[in-house]
Amino acid sequence: MADIRILTEAELRSQIQLDLAAVECVENAYHALATKSVIMPPIMRLDIVENNGEIDVKTAYIPGVDSLAIKISPGFFDNPSLGLPSVNGLMVLFSTRTGMVEALLLDNGYLTDIRTAAAGAVASKYLARADSRNAAILGAGMQAGLQLEALTLVRDISSATIWARDFGKAQAKAEDLSKRLGFEVTACANVSVATAEADIIVTATTSTQPILMAEHIRAGQHITAMGSDSEHKNEIDPAIIADKAQYFCDRLSQVRLLGELHHAIDKQLVDPAIEFPELGQVIAQQMAGRANSDDITLCDLTGTGIQDTAIATLAYQMCQQHQAGTNFAT
Repeated sequence: MADIRILTEAELRSQIQLDLAAVECVENAYHALATKSVIMPPIMRLDIVENNGEIDVKTAYIPGVDSLAIKISPGFFDNPSLGLPSVNGLMVLFSTRTGMVEALLLDNGYLTDIRTAAAGAVASKYLARADSRNAAILGAGMQAGLQLEALTLVRDISSATIWARDFGKAQAKAEDLSKRLGFEVTACANVSVATAEADIIVTATTSTQPILMAEHIRAGQHITAMGSDSEHKNEIDPAIIADKAQYFCDRLSQVRLLGELHHAIDKQLVDPAIEFPELGQVIAQQMAGRANSDDITLCDLTGTGIQDTAIATLAYQMCQQHQAGTNFAT
């Protein structure tokens, strides 16, 4: 029986960063979703309501790729009050040729953080105006900061604003990001101020009530909605989808059940039979993206198993190459 490699979070962090390689990895995954016979079952989720938690299981098989990942991702959102991270988890990598376990990736959610941020970058790369310079981030958690960092990889962002329900957290995050990214990041006390001058708006919260309303947006903006990855989460005013924006998503069958589109359908503002374009179809040039500079675009990203297989396979390959190089040098 072949050895199973166990990769720690520290090893994975040393080999995989939020960079253009990660963005390309996720972009290629979306392209494959539109052009290949990908097998991606629905998300399995277990809600632990009394502890404000959930456990998600995601996976996908990509034809031609020698590995597939099954990701187990707990999210317990009261954990910070206990001095614990909200998200952790691991990925199990299998050979698609033999079904044998190749590796355990004990990433504690790190790879999910990277692939999620990279997905946001891909959405803006294809849907935001090329001259976008200002970003508004709604949320002040780990993913909020990563989303802004990821945007700098695909657009020449020169200023940003951050809003959060806890203004103190927004201030702390703004100060940290200003130092790390080298441009001014300003904390705002209300959403309308945060989004007023933004070219790109990213929502990255666990909100169950809309925080971005129709009156907060203007012509030419792009919106990436990151937080609505279960039925009860909702960051976007359904009226934006119904009346204001060109709508795109990561997987249509999925967002009809648990994305921002789900809420617009529930309110009978959108016909559930409409075949909205997926991001992968835009990347593969099967569907049109932004029509003109004055349009408002919205990309509803709920997280897909294909992203997990893609980033886990890349991480495993990078670690294998690093080990081979180290052994050769020795």
